[in-house]
Amino acid sequence: MDYPKIHSIKKTDKKTLKKWLHLMSLGRALDDKAPNYLKQAIGWSYHAPYAGHDGIQLALGQVFDRKTDHLFPYYRDMLTAMSAGVNATEIILNGISKATDKASGGRHMSNHFAKPEWNIHNVSSCTGNHTQIAAGTARAIKKYKSKGVVFSSQGESSVSEGYVYEAINGASNEQLPVVFVFQDNGYGISVPKKDQTANRKVANNFLGFKNLRVIHCNGKDVFDSMNAMIEARKHAEENQEPVIVQANCVRMHSHSNSDRHELYRDDYEMNYVKQYDPLGKFNRMLVRYGRLTQDEISKIEEEVKAEVKKSHKEALSAPDPDPASIYDYVLPEPYKAEKYPDGIHSDTSEPKKFIEALNETLKAEFRHNPDTFLWGQDMANKDKGGIFNVSKGMQQEFGIERVFNAPIAEDYIMGTANGMTRFNDKIRVVVEGAEFADYFWPAMEQFVEATHDYWRSNGAFVPNVTVRLASGGYIGGGLYHSQSIEGALSTFPGVRIVYPSFADDAAGLLRTSIRSRGLTVFMEPKALYNAPKAATSIPDDFEVPFGKARIRREGSDLSIITYGNTTHMCLEVAEKIEKESGASIEVLDLRSLIPLDIDSILETVKKTNRVLVVHEDKVFAGFGGEITATINEKAFEYLDAPVRRVGSEFTPVGFNRILEAAILPNAEKIMKAAKDLLNY
Repeated sequence: MDYPKIHSIKKTDKKTLKKWLHLMSLGRALDDKAPNYLKQAIGWSYHAPYAGHDGIQLALGQVFDRKTDHLFPYYRDMLTAMSAGVNATEIILNGISKATDKASGGRHMSNHFAKPEWNIHNVSSCTGNHTQIAAGTARAIKKYKSKGVVFSSQGESSVSEGYVYEAINGASNEQLPVVFVFQDNGYGISVPKKDQTANRKVANNFLGFKNLRVIHCNGKDVFDSMNAMIEARKHAEENQEPVIVQANCVRMHSHSNSDRHELYRDDYEMNYVKQYDPLGKFNRMLVRYGRLTQDEISKIEEEVKAEVKKSHKEALSAPDPDPASIYDYVLPEPYKAEKYPDGIHSDTSEPKKFIEALNETLKAEFRHNPDTFLWGQDMANKDKGGIFNVSKGMQQEFGIERVFNAPIAEDYIMGTANGMTRFNDKIRVVVEGAEFADYFWPAMEQFVEATHDYWRSNGAFVPNVTVRLASGGYIGGGLYHSQSIEGALSTFPGVRIVYPSFADDAAGLLRTSIRSRGLTVFMEPKALYNAPKAATSIPDDFEVPFGKARIRREGSDLSIITYGNTTHMCLEVAEKIEKESGASIEVLDLRSLIPLDIDSILETVKKTNRVLVVHEDKVFAGFGGEITATINEKAFEYLDAPVRRVGSEFTPVGFNRILEAAILPNAEKIMKAAKDLLNY
């Protein structure tokens, strides 16, 4: 990109000045008109006016290069989006949530601007969280040695969020070409800046960071903003390191159309911000310095009125979203496991342990697709590969560019995974979302973000991420080392959750997860990593499709539906009961929770007429409740007894082995429940 050295009222050519004035006038016309749509019950129920941010937003959009750069705007970035090329009709379509809205097709909140084909990304309403996703996209630019930079824009108050610090820390540590733009208008809704940070300039909180440049500018002034953004982009691209641009702005109106700023701003302040109107200042400068006449300015204003009128008419005639479309883009189609459509094989080679299956499959998939990456905590230290050594030898074979450590910042691990796959759909990322599943909670904000990315963007962006989580107990780990979390994770649409019990299923499901588009949580029962009972023969190319359960033991008198650690307990119980009483018990290993193999569940219910659901997670609000409800709704008439559940007690998991045994399910508890059902 060619970088002009400096912009000023005298040195900028007239054609450019007219273009800028047109953009600023058009943006302001739409900014002022937006509340009227709500008053007329047409839409735009959320609008955050940008007036007072005009200089920095014009500059950000003008410096952005849609061919090489990526832009993550926030909800106040209307002029940024327009300056980057989004037209007035597209802005109104977004505001009134039409089906042809480029950002989301009416699925996402108004004032969340995007144009995917130009790398203007759809971001969520969770303020500032896109900084981490932007850092991930910048990581991809750097690793693939591509041209361009990433721009991430936000208000100054969102910088108080911890994940923003994680993003800037990570970007400075990795030296990523990302420009973080802080548009400082002094308020977070009604909360003044002094209640957010001790520094008057929030960017100065980061002055001690290495490999990070901080630039301050007057965000109300077009030329100061333009020069600052040009310098920031140039520095980020040429030096391959992040830049913060802090732009001093004013907020001329309320935070949004649901806010009343007169309740917390006095008349003096209201008059002050109006005096500093950037558009008014720009107009006065153009006339004062003889660059444009008042007639020329008036002509542009008339052109803008006509353009707004035309765009308004076009947008109103656009179709509304189809209610039948709500199921589109929840999850993309997975990789088709054609060689093993049922996820069953007849291989008789030497059995391999669960941990060997994971390690060998990871390596095989990294050889299969050179655009596969792995990171997490403890991933790449000499001979260590994760806390349990599942990824042992990965970095030695595939190098630090593809296998590397992440900070102890689970949200950053997840957010950058999402961002990196946005760069190119062929990229597949595997992360250890946390060293233990219990530690995944700090990542939940970015996990939730990733679950609805595909749906929210109307199919434009999909995080191709496999999240590996070492889950469950029976290791004497106690809190944060022994709990199961799949019940909580399964409440979110937009993610697959798999939970293998044997080595072959671990290999087959991991292969399918990595090769599939979309987000998958891969739960690993860590107590089985080296357990002989989980070892199996495994074909080199084994694949297990999502949503396909496996009958581990045929039976006719009782069905036990299970997964994970408890699968082996259920098999033990079934064998003992048959030896003792002759009762025949079928054990169905779900393998996949989302999607769930409802057909296999119903088949086994119809076959035995009695059902016991067993899992390691808590019974109360656990995943077994969903299985039970499904059976009651779809197969009630086949039941000869109530569906029973066995799982953990509704307490945290204790550290002392005596406490752990009292809390977690075991063969004895399963045996009692099974006998009660058989005798019902």
